[in-house]
Amino acid sequence: MPKESGRQVVATNRKARHDYLVLDTYEAGIALQGTEVKSLRAGRASLVDGFAVFYNDELWLEGIHIPEYTQGSWTNHAARRRRKLLLHRDELTKISHKIRESGYTIVPLQLYFLNGLAKVEIAVARGKREYDKRQTLREKQDNREALRAIREKNLGA
Repeated sequence: MPKESGRQVVATNRKARHDYLVLDTYEAGIALQGTEVKSLRAGRASLVDGFAVFYNDELWLEGIHIPEYTQGSWTNHAARRRRKLLLHRDELTKISHKIRESGYTIVPLQLYFLNGLAKVEIAVARGKREYDKRQTLREKQDNREALRAIREKNLGA
């Protein structure tokens, strides 16, 4: 039984939901070296420039930044190395069929520990255009104002 239980979030890519329309999400394991795990447990990682790509029918995560472990020695890892994602074969085929269409990509949304194991939440997404981003922000603001008006009305009555 693992020492830890539950979900401990290490890094979140908040910009991904702003820049992309998320269609499907998947939970994938990630193949890490020892010093990478120690650095993640210290809560240090960045998913901002991350993306996933297929090489030889395997899904690899590129562009995420896990800084070197400060107490590491010559066995330390490269900060922006390519990391293999661990998914079932049927999930890999689903994802590969979806991203063959133009405009679709795979972006990491969240990096976390689940019961002691490092996991990545990835999404098949389509890029938003500038007017789509503005419309989403406008809808959020309108919902916020509507909830505020309802709350004020209920408190005033």
